Amino acid sequence: MKIIIIGAGEVGFHIASRLCAENKNVVVIDKSVESLQRVNEQLDVQTINGSGSNPSVLEEAGLREAEILLAVTDSDEINLVACLVADLISPTTKKMARIREAAWDHYHEQFQSNPPHIDTIINPEIEVVKTIERLLFVPGAVDVGEFEKGRLKFVAIVLDESARLCGVQLADMSTVLGGTPPLITALVRGDELIIPSGKDKLMPRDIVYFITTDASLIDNLKMFDKSEKELKRVLIVGGGRIGYRLAKRLEKKSIQTKIIEQNQERCSMLAENLDKAVVLCADGSDQNILTDENIQDMSAVVTVTDDEETNILVSMLSKQRGVSKAITKVDRFSYFNLMSTIGIHRIVSPRLSAINSILQYIRKGEVLSDITLKGEQAEVIEAVALETSEIVGKPLKSISFPKEALLAGIITEKEIIIPSGDSVVNPGDRIIIFAKREAVPKIEKFLTVKLEFF
Repeated sequence: MKIIIIGAGEVGFHIASRLCAENKNVVVIDKSVESLQRVNEQLDVQTINGSGSNPSVLEEAGLREAEILLAVTDSDEINLVACLVADLISPTTKKMARIREAAWDHYHEQFQSNPPHIDTIINPEIEVVKTIERLLFVPGAVDVGEFEKGRLKFVAIVLDESARLCGVQLADMSTVLGGTPPLITALVRGDELIIPSGKDKLMPRDIVYFITTDASLIDNLKMFDKSEKELKRVLIVGGGRIGYRLAKRLEKKSIQTKIIEQNQERCSMLAENLDKAVVLCADGSDQNILTDENIQDMSAVVTVTDDEETNILVSMLSKQRGVSKAITKVDRFSYFNLMSTIGIHRIVSPRLSAINSILQYIRKGEVLSDITLKGEQAEVIEAVALETSEIVGKPLKSISFPKEALLAGIITEKEIIIPSGDSVVNPGDRIIIFAKREAVPKIEKFLTVKLEFF
């Protein structure tokens, strides 16, 4: 598979890194010599210095032989023009573009059905807002993903030292709880991500990932001693695109919302376009402002400014003041592993959301969604089980599934199944797989057509 990536920023670099590790043929185009130098020093991919919207540059990159073109520069306009030029040169190449500005939202369908015929438009900020909403409304969760329109969820919680499941082996959970426990799909202990077996124990401060139906969510959270008061008041620090989109959605849910934004012009726009939210023109990192706004009475504080240090600082101040839920926007990947050490677990990232959206369309097999976990250490893959794939037609316990992976859910036309060793996947079923990064190529083989089919 040949893939051309236009833009060597954080998203382009990390996508190239993932694909390079999986031995895919990658070409990276960027006008910045410095950005390409970083790619050349760390990755074994071809690089071209130039504009990704230049026809001769795309020809040089081998566009006519490429299966996919990813336009992920920081400019919506450049990404659109690059796709338009690519459509003229190689109409059969699939095109994906990152488009973030809200002004383009109403034109997505036209961009897909008319030139430049973009196959997939990625707006990571919309996905981030959805992620924030899920974190706000699921008690105790530090990560939430959804499948089948929310009917099946994976949820991550931090196991408190006082929790009754501390020190309990997974195989003994039902005995301790006196009921059927959720399926534990992954544990994060320090910097290590574990795909557990029944012999593994739950330890204090573990981040525990489990799979649950929406109907069983609250009961499963109670098993981990997680419950929270009703969400009533939310403070948003940062009135940019994400803060504005989030405030609009919270207004519809009748949640009392305040936004702190430092830019006067932006504050005027927010005040004109929001119906109920209170807009404060001030520095959100000013402790006096936070005190005046009674931050300790907030159900949640969401920090989504363009300055990561401000976001982290305000989240830490919020937790010190007793706010139970602080959600922090962080884009710098080098920060991810540091967050849990300073007590910040609820992290959202537009760049990571963009990567998740892109991986969904690059994975082999009929992949429906792909979510990255723990700083790219693992993935949650939702896919359709093909008739000729190795995973169908026999009990899971008889399949040589990679040790670094776990089949966590089966969605049929009639029901959602949390699988056991006796469960059987049938053709057309949707399956949810947790896999460590090194197991992803093996999982792709399970999801694709066997050679003897031909």
